[in-house]
Amino acid sequence: MGGVGLASYLLIGFWNQKPAYATASKKAFVMNRVGDMGLSFAIMIAFASLGTVSFSGVKEAAPQASTASLTAIGIMLLVAAVGKSAQFPLQAWLGDAMAGPTPVSALIHAATMVTAGVYLITRSNFIFDAAPTAQLLVVIVGAITLLFGAIIGTAKDDIKKALAASTMSQIGYMILGAGLGPVGYAFAIMHLITHGFFKAGMFLGAGSVMHGMDDEVNMRKYGNLRKFMPITFVTFGLGYLAILGVPPFAGFYSKDMIIETAFNAGGIKGILLGSAALLGAGLTAFYMTRVMILTFTGAPRWDEKAHPHESPILMWLPMVILAIGSVTSGFLLSRGDALVHWLEPLFAEHGEHEELLKPIVVTSLALLMVAIGVAIAFLKYSRSEVSRTAPENASLLTKIVRRDLLQDDFNEAIFMRPGQALTSTLVKTDELVIDGAVRGIGSAALGSAGALRTSQTGFVRSYAALILIGAVALIAAIWVVTQ
Repeated sequence: MGGVGLASYLLIGFWNQKPAYATASKKAFVMNRVGDMGLSFAIMIAFASLGTVSFSGVKEAAPQASTASLTAIGIMLLVAAVGKSAQFPLQAWLGDAMAGPTPVSALIHAATMVTAGVYLITRSNFIFDAAPTAQLLVVIVGAITLLFGAIIGTAKDDIKKALAASTMSQIGYMILGAGLGPVGYAFAIMHLITHGFFKAGMFLGAGSVMHGMDDEVNMRKYGNLRKFMPITFVTFGLGYLAILGVPPFAGFYSKDMIIETAFNAGGIKGILLGSAALLGAGLTAFYMTRVMILTFTGAPRWDEKAHPHESPILMWLPMVILAIGSVTSGFLLSRGDALVHWLEPLFAEHGEHEELLKPIVVTSLALLMVAIGVAIAFLKYSRSEVSRTAPENASLLTKIVRRDLLQDDFNEAIFMRPGQALTSTLVKTDELVIDGAVRGIGSAALGSAGALRTSQTGFVRSYAALILIGAVALIAAIWVVTQ
């Protein structure tokens, strides 16, 4: 778990000539340490209350454990997952962490990071099944994050940060699925696997675009790159169709199952979670279509010095392999419930659930939302000229979204500045009270020494007179005492 923050720190922390990158590396490291603290507390609580910290030991001891202990363990595990998988409210580090080399970022943020948080919750399923409060918090965090990331993605001009926001959102779907109980665990893992194919492929596609565009990341300075980068366009496009959930691509099998499971949770909970998942699908369609249009279609908007070209085979071959996974992985994993049955030893019964909405209804609603998102993006960015710079006269909502929904402002106001004030107060207290007491003793010693020093004249007659006075005083004292 701790490797995620460390890897991000090492990935971008060496950019000493770019202070923003160094700051981003520290941000990733510190926020991941919060997740590490959650995992550490979970381990401590498990050892104190159950006497074991192994998965098998905790699973055996869970039926006899108190609900309070299991709830505390579950919440702390969720904190760990929130930190590692960039979920609300610890998601602020992910976008800045895109400062590093894109292919490595793909490996870390689209694979390792996802595995850490989602795997931790699904592997600890027996804790969450016995702790409904912790399980409810999981679905709330997942639902908020999938919308949070999708909304942020709608205003990002940096291609890597747009994909990072997408990653945050898609992990939100996985966390949501993991919080829906036995029936959702396998679907969360399925989306983890399928997402690994199409998101890693798109990250590598972004790296290919950067390679051909002299490391330019601003999509407003792209345009019509499909003509110059056909392989990148096709492989990226297949990932795009997969993340949208268009059948028969991978996302259709995994994301739609999570949306269906959310609706089947029943009651107001199912309506809220299912609606959030559907809205996320529409937002995903909008911002990913925006990425495709700004990057691969329209009139060229790049600088004169740019000479876009296709990447060499060493770069596009992995993209082709991942594109094949983007097309086939969902079908292969869902065929005959292959993944569900394979995971049954971990999740016991994956759960038969009541179908409140038929799969065809959920699929139709999801595709309708996707079509709406695609249409809005097409009308907004294909029917009008795209400026090379972000418009300054944007709406207040757009400005807020550009600032990542003020998440950094919130963290600075609630945590950073009070923390700085507390640190400053403690430093002053240390200087005035603790160090002040030590310095006071020293000053007193110096002051008394200075007063005594005046009695040292250096004249022998003065010392002889003092000796005489002392002797007379001593004799007088002895005489008084002996009378």
